[in-house]
Amino acid sequence: MQNTIGQYQGCLLGLALGDALGAPYEGGPFERFVWRIIGKTSDGLPRWTDDTQMSIDVAEILLKYKAIDQIELANKFAQSYQWSRGYGPGAVKVLNAIKAGVDWKSASTRQFKNGSFGNGAAMRTPPVALFFHKDINRLLDETRKAAEITHAHPLAIDGAKAISLAISSALKGSFDDSFWIDLNEHCSAPIFREKFGLIKAWLHNGELVNHQTIVKKLGNGISAHESVATAIYIAMRFINCSFEELIKFVISLKGDVDTIGAMAGAIWGAYNGVTNLPNILIEQKDYILQLASLIHEQKP
Repeated sequence: MQNTIGQYQGCLLGLALGDALGAPYEGGPFERFVWRIIGKTSDGLPRWTDDTQMSIDVAEILLKYKAIDQIELANKFAQSYQWSRGYGPGAVKVLNAIKAGVDWKSASTRQFKNGSFGNGAAMRTPPVALFFHKDINRLLDETRKAAEITHAHPLAIDGAKAISLAISSALKGSFDDSFWIDLNEHCSAPIFREKFGLIKAWLHNGELVNHQTIVKKLGNGISAHESVATAIYIAMRFINCSFEELIKFVISLKGDVDTIGAMAGAIWGAYNGVTNLPNILIEQKDYILQLASLIHEQKP
């Protein structure tokens, strides 16, 4: 299958739309109240969160260096940080330390001895997948390099690899047996293998599991192992449905709505292309489309 510029644009815009449309439903009453105040640009467009900002950072580094330069990416993450993007408290401490001159390797394990296992690495991996999807070894290596700057825990890296592999398959237009084999081979943590097995069985049997089962079996939290499998399942379950249906379902699960929406949206967009996304104006939409176009032109 020839990968089109529309798929690349669909991937990055799907990520940003999932993020921006999910953000108002993120967290508890206080977080939702704050987002009602800061969740629009000065001209009234929906804003996105750190999910999209860090994805943009990754895309810009890839376009400049044709690879993940970890020092440059760490510095870009730190310079791009704005509290109003909703960064997690652990990431804030890492990025502030980097900005203060601490080496990213030291900063990444300051907060958690073995590194964070949150989903912050998985949410920002779509540009890596777009750049390297034709070379699985390079794809996995560059995904790891982009992840471990802030999320060095093996579970976080496995989650990022899973999203990269899902987008790679979406670009091919098929989630065939090789996709599941690659997931189990390269995301080897038992908790991921168990959840991928559930997803495969549900999809194969055409079983439309309810919200409660998804939250209980897959999760809806901020950890990689409580959200990545959920995002992959939702993307695949709604792959032939409208994007609006996908987002409505993500919102209904509650929990980490914006990040699950961003990951699922990126996979859905990579499969269906930009023309099938809803025509909704969001913050910096044209720039996001431009980045996707440049990646399509300059990928290895």
